[in-house]
Amino acid sequence: MSPESLLSLFHEIADAVADALDGVTDWGPSGGRDSQYAADLVADAVVLERLRAAGCGVLSEESGSENLDLPIVVVVDPLDGSTNASRGVPHCATSLCAVDADGPVVSLVAHQAGGPRWWAIRGDGAWRNGRPIARPGLATWADALVAVSGRPPETAGWGQFRSFGASAIDICFVADGTVDAFIDMSPSAHGIWDYAGAALVCSEVGVEVRDAQGRDLFTLDHSMRRTPVVAHRDLIDQAIDVRRRLPL
Repeated sequence: MSPESLLSLFHEIADAVADALDGVTDWGPSGGRDSQYAADLVADAVVLERLRAAGCGVLSEESGSENLDLPIVVVVDPLDGSTNASRGVPHCATSLCAVDADGPVVSLVAHQAGGPRWWAIRGDGAWRNGRPIARPGLATWADALVAVSGRPPETAGWGQFRSFGASAIDICFVADGTVDAFIDMSPSAHGIWDYAGAALVCSEVGVEVRDAQGRDLFTLDHSMRRTPVVAHRDLIDQAIDVRRRLPL
């Protein structure tokens, strides 16, 4: 599939997930693994049906891995921020990232509570709601607004922080300048599905995504967990320094 065809498929999938979520009445636990909701499985079923029909391999948070030997594998979080969604907090997303032999090639992060969509094509740029992302001027670290997952250290040197609860969106916020950095404060708490789609958006606009321990972020291993730190290249060292004040 061409990058353009993949992107079109991803938009169709995000639309179908939105329709399915509109019909969800059970926002409770799935009865499966801890922190999984019934709505996660509804969204996952929609995604799997369409990716299988398109001949893609899949690495999904909810259902694991299949056909990883295919030319295109899609890393997917069907409903990132599902705890938010279960409580009526309007901050959740569907994240899709196509990976080929050279790494991430196309991605889409679709806010599923009335917010924007971000997407990227490797080497061709990134967009928010169809407009090319032009990263605004940088804050100094002392003025920075930083999104976090987990509990930050007492003294971080930034201006302010926010904890939104949906990492795919939060990392896209760094790409478009809504916030200045994102730091996972928990030790190795994020699967690749949490950051893959947003990471390609970031890389196309000069924003770095690193693991706090310097590990490879793009290994297609469902059991893998990482500690992503995200900021423009001019602020990434300060962000990494803050994360290293906590256990890795």
